[in-house]
Amino acid sequence: MKIKHSAQAALLALLTILALASCNQKKFKISGNIAQAKDSLLYLEHMSLDGPKVVDSVKLGEDGAFNFEENALDTITPDFYRLRIASQIINIAIDSTEQVAVKADYPTMSARYEVKGSGECKRIQQLAYMQIALQNQINAAVQNPQLGVEQVRQVVDQYLQAYKQNVKMNYIFKAPMAASSYYALFQTYYVGGQPKLIFDPSASKEDVQAYAAVATSWDTYYPGSERGLNLHNIALEGMKNQRIVQAEQKNLEVDASKVSVTNLIDISLLDNKGHVRKLSDLKGKVVLLDFHVFASEGSQQRIMWLRSLYNKYHAQGFEIYQISLDDNEHFWKTQTAALPWISVLRGDDDNTNADSYFNAAGQQLPCMYLLDRESNVVKGAHDLTSPKAVEEAIKATL
Repeated sequence: MKIKHSAQAALLALLTILALASCNQKKFKISGNIAQAKDSLLYLEHMSLDGPKVVDSVKLGEDGAFNFEENALDTITPDFYRLRIASQIINIAIDSTEQVAVKADYPTMSARYEVKGSGECKRIQQLAYMQIALQNQINAAVQNPQLGVEQVRQVVDQYLQAYKQNVKMNYIFKAPMAASSYYALFQTYYVGGQPKLIFDPSASKEDVQAYAAVATSWDTYYPGSERGLNLHNIALEGMKNQRIVQAEQKNLEVDASKVSVTNLIDISLLDNKGHVRKLSDLKGKVVLLDFHVFASEGSQQRIMWLRSLYNKYHAQGFEIYQISLDDNEHFWKTQTAALPWISVLRGDDDNTNADSYFNAAGQQLPCMYLLDRESNVVKGAHDLTSPKAVEEAIKATL
């Protein structure tokens, strides 16, 4: 009998623990009504980093009333949900215990709705209305028969810049830790039926700064959060892309007086170990003068190809003098630490001799020149346009 009582006591204790856990589970509630939507399916969707995921749904009745009560996710950050009927959407920001009330009419619920119980949801509503107005402006410009293609592009860009300036000053930079600021970063517009980010970190240095501002704030207020880390990675990737663009678009002046009759321009730069390396010191070797950006797409494959050339011909007197135009010195040193050839970095304050080589033929990165054993250029960038052409030139010059 004692054993039986003990088992019952253990079961009762377990049920009590489960009940307490259920009571302690944080919940949020989204309720309200969507009028003129009888028999429509209203979805509650969680806006995860992997896209929208259905949490619950309800078939609306005559009055359009709905009530979603869900367990809050175990996260320290605000989270994002949306109410959706077909393509009509209302975005909602939720903290762990929020109670939000929404009232709207279908099928105009995206453009006209009431929301109560959350200041962040009100700010998201403001951003949503502004986004719709922006899209209307863009549509009007695209459909204007009096505007040519270039004029449309300019007008759309003006609308976008004005919108971004407003949002940055009044939302993002004003309260970067807010859910509405995070939401603003991922707003889109449509041109030609294709969605594009309004704040595009791959195309604008200023847009990267907006992402970085929110990322830094979320790192501070929500340390280690998944959304914060994602923002941080987006900002870093945007910075890397902008460094590539800056390197490729550098307006390097060519000093024609430095191109002598011997076809030799000496270069003197610091290598990845801090030593001065002069191109003229390689006289007696066949040198591939290579201009490279390690942060660029395809860099790793190109370096592997150069390593195969170096391994194949180095013993015969072949050398590589590689000039990096990367902006991040630490990143460059990390990428070149194990390379067997000479790797130097051109900074903004370095001499322009390297620029003369790079710009002599108006080339874009990556590009290279081949020097013979007398340090004369025997093949220009316009000659070395394929791996096969490069290797044949090396063999012929050796």
